[in-house]
Amino acid sequence: MRIAGVDLPAKERIEISLTRIFGIGRSNSRVILKEAGIDFNKKAKELTDEDGVKLRTIIDRDYKVEGDLRREISMNIKRLQDIGSYRGLRHKSKLPARGQRTKTNARTRKGPRKAVGGMKKKGV
Repeated sequence: MRIAGVDLPAKERIEISLTRIFGIGRSNSRVILKEAGIDFNKKAKELTDEDGVKLRTIIDRDYKVEGDLRREISMNIKRLQDIGSYRGLRHKSKLPARGQRTKTNARTRKGPRKAVGGMKKKGV
């Protein structure tokens, strides 16, 4: 089944396979399934075409997902950078934007360590 441009894994429970769509987590998945009247424990391959249409209409109507959501997030970050806010500067320099320490840790944002060549001391 394909929803919002994402192929849902057929062997997973529908509650879990909906979370493969960017912007839908477990709680949103449960709300969507409850509104559509679909059992959480059904596998994705067991759904009928009518169920798929219900899911598609609910997601298209009520949720911003995939490309639209990614675009909105990137536009928000770009706006912060353009106005020169602190958070925008942190995004621009690829550092943590929410007050985390960077002396140690922050390797996800900073990338792998760059070796600094040590200067040899002149022997006395």
